[in-house]
Amino acid sequence: MASKPTTEKALLLGTIAVLLVICIILAIGIGSVRFLPSETWTTLIGKGTDAANTIIWDIRIPRVLLALLIGANLAASGALLQAVMMNPLADPGLTGVSSGAAVTVLFIILVMPQYTGLIPLAAIAGGTVAAAMVYIWAWKKETGITPIRIILSGVAVNAVFGGVIGLLSILYSDKLPAALQWMNGSLSGKSMADVYAILPYSAAGWIMAILCIRQANILRLGEQTAHNLGQNLNRVRFTLSFVAVFLAAVSVAKVGLVGFVGLIVPHIARMVIGSDYKYSLPLSLMLGPVILIIADTIGRSVFSPLEIPAGIVMAMAGGPYFLYLMRKGGA
Repeated sequence: MASKPTTEKALLLGTIAVLLVICIILAIGIGSVRFLPSETWTTLIGKGTDAANTIIWDIRIPRVLLALLIGANLAASGALLQAVMMNPLADPGLTGVSSGAAVTVLFIILVMPQYTGLIPLAAIAGGTVAAAMVYIWAWKKETGITPIRIILSGVAVNAVFGGVIGLLSILYSDKLPAALQWMNGSLSGKSMADVYAILPYSAAGWIMAILCIRQANILRLGEQTAHNLGQNLNRVRFTLSFVAVFLAAVSVAKVGLVGFVGLIVPHIARMVIGSDYKYSLPLSLMLGPVILIIADTIGRSVFSPLEIPAGIVMAMAGGPYFLYLMRKGGA
């Protein structure tokens, strides 16, 4: 698409920021008990009823804030992975990173529940192992690492770890109910303690992602241009991959498998603001929360009082969108 003027891009980023705030306020008011935006605002400024305070402050706000953090994490992770692989169909779920993190987390939940405090570190370790396997299998001495081999290796790694998740589910089926919500990417039952637990990791990941903007743009220029600029492509890919794995892994550790956010959001960001990561990454960091907050709100309101995990809503929406991108020639 044609490049937009800087002022137009800044205005667009501001518009999305306002949209995010609107989504947060509306999502806080929607659920089995509904509040008008005015009632939500009254409660937020400390003038709500006791019932509204309990529902909004103890249940809704932690859930919406967690969706904000997870959405931003996965969107940034997907954007960086798409830069590394130079393919708009890459995301943490499709390349094995999420399933690698999920294996270690599920193992702790089912086999060693006494070590749940180690889940964030275990998720990062599992995601890193998955990414390392992808790079090892994609490496060729003659040509190094190419995007197409990374993607094919990611599909293979995803299949392997998916099989391990299935095996653990069968072997420990008696303990599986405790992990079912997590496996489906549910934000239900979360508290501010969960928000505080993931916030430092998310903030660190966002800072690292923003610091990677220049490197992501270098990869966007193509291998030959990057070589001419004196860049070590394998080192650049490793750096961006580490940040992407970190963001995806801490998200999996907290809410489980939520797919397609990292696929859909960066693609939309490129369509509306262009491919320059100076603008598309900040836009992705805001659009990710919008998408996930909407998905979670749909899941807990459309079939109320029954709740559908956000991960399932995203899968139902993201699967067709993935097929649309393939049909369109996005690969």
